[in-house]
Amino acid sequence: MRRTDPTCVFCRIVAGEAPATIVREWPDALAIVPLNPVVPGHLLVLPRVHVTDFVDDPAVSGLTAQRAAELARDMGLSAANEMTSKGAAATQTVWHLHRHLVPRAAGDGLPLPWTPQQEAARAAQGGLR
Repeated sequence: MRRTDPTCVFCRIVAGEAPATIVREWPDALAIVPLNPVVPGHLLVLPRVHVTDFVDDPAVSGLTAQRAAELARDMGLSAANEMTSKGAAATQTVWHLHRHLVPRAAGDGLPLPWTPQQEAARAAQGGLR
């Protein structure tokens, strides 16, 4: 039995009912270009079943991570971030598991919470003590 949520945009994309640029399909997942990629080549890998986040169904989460890793390998990425979020406080905005695959390059300026760029920004705002 396929789990879907008719109110979920990713479920509608999986069902072919909402537009998306699909770059890879597997029996259990698909990879799409996000609406606002943070760098060229940024992709989302999402399961075909509705899973709210990575703890909702660890098996589906693991398979989705495997697909993201396969895609990164097949793309020949020498540097990338692969990540997901759980909950609004962690920046989740779509309540369907999705893994970001973000190609990286030295000096691309894309900060993460633990990068020197973020530390410098916090220090400039008086956030580091």
